[in-house]
Amino acid sequence: MKKSNSIWVVMMVCMLCIASVFGQSKAKKNKIIADSKMAKVEFVKADPLMKGLFEDAYGYVIFPNVGKAGFGIGGAAGNGVVYERGKIIGMAKLSQVSIGFQAGGQAYREVIFFEGQNDLERFKGSQFEFSAQASAVAVTAGASTNVKYADGVMVFTMQKGGLMYEASVGGQKFQFNKL
Repeated sequence: MKKSNSIWVVMMVCMLCIASVFGQSKAKKNKIIADSKMAKVEFVKADPLMKGLFEDAYGYVIFPNVGKAGFGIGGAAGNGVVYERGKIIGMAKLSQVSIGFQAGGQAYREVIFFEGQNDLERFKGSQFEFSAQASAVAVTAGASTNVKYADGVMVFTMQKGGLMYEASVGGQKFQFNKL
């Protein structure tokens, strides 16, 4: 597939993710749950040390399909599954707006680990957001070796496809919905 075609595919995925933010059927939730389980397998496959993070974290949220696109002004959206002590407790929505030099589109996975109950409660209260200065670790073999919690969270991403050039400022916001 040519780069220009893959960019359009990723931009369409992003638009579908944004549209899905406005409503989820039971079938859609089941698909997101299945995708989150597969994403967890892929994270651990890429970095086997992440298995311990999933086991030891108080909670985590997996966004298996985040679509991101931009041309000057950009956005990203995705739906995910929230786990507490390894059990599903709800669904989450991610949204992001960014401004700056950017062109293209991409799809990626994201997992956020919560160190303790208070950190997860802050997320569940939909009072949680990342500033433009927040950083995520790209998952590769051994990437999680020396990563520490910052303000009670750790964030990892894994690119799935697309191409995006970016030097922009933006932040992520989240919304939690109990099952």
